[in-house]
Amino acid sequence: MTGDGLHGIGMTSQRTRARMIERLREQGIRNETVLAAIAAVPRHIFVEEALASRAYEDTALPLGLGQTISQPYVVARMIELLLSGRPGLGRTLEVGAGCGYQAAVIARLTAEVYAVERLAPLLERAKANMRQLNQFNVRLKHADGQFGLPEAAPFDSIIVAAAAPQVPQALLAQLAPGGRLCLPVGASEQYLSLIERTPEAFVETRLDPVRFVPLLPGTQ
Repeated sequence: MTGDGLHGIGMTSQRTRARMIERLREQGIRNETVLAAIAAVPRHIFVEEALASRAYEDTALPLGLGQTISQPYVVARMIELLLSGRPGLGRTLEVGAGCGYQAAVIARLTAEVYAVERLAPLLERAKANMRQLNQFNVRLKHADGQFGLPEAAPFDSIIVAAAAPQVPQALLAQLAPGGRLCLPVGASEQYLSLIERTPEAFVETRLDPVRFVPLLPGTQ
């Protein structure tokens, strides 16, 4: 894609992107570092071409294969929770890379990003998107996300883009001391959970109601 394609025109222009950032501020996102990272990533290249005009709406959009690209507010909210009160995200694992959008945002906030995706076609799309952005600090792997990525653990931050019925024990085990895990939990009713590993225990804070695709086992 040309430079103009990355920068966008009309409904994918910088002006449209700036309006999205203003909406995120109005919705309560306060961390300017997070907002700047989201503003810098051209979301329209991650969605189907037919949906590019809707890329900067605050909505999840279909990716095919029963998956979606998360709405910008949820991406901002989860990253802000992971970052709050800390100097950085540190070594970060994303479970459910999808098309690579959230990993591209995270990659602007830390030097080490690992992302796993269970669906091979989506993983290939994520790799192509990263090449297009020259985003080379994201390591993508075809793997079952409920098991994390033990060979790269421990992680200072773990973010999960699909809802688990309960918190996967493997992800807790791969959390570094002082690390944080942010994920949606639940089946028919889901909530956002933030878990911090303290010297004594894992401390969970239950937050906003959310709606995510389920975290499924296996790879395809």
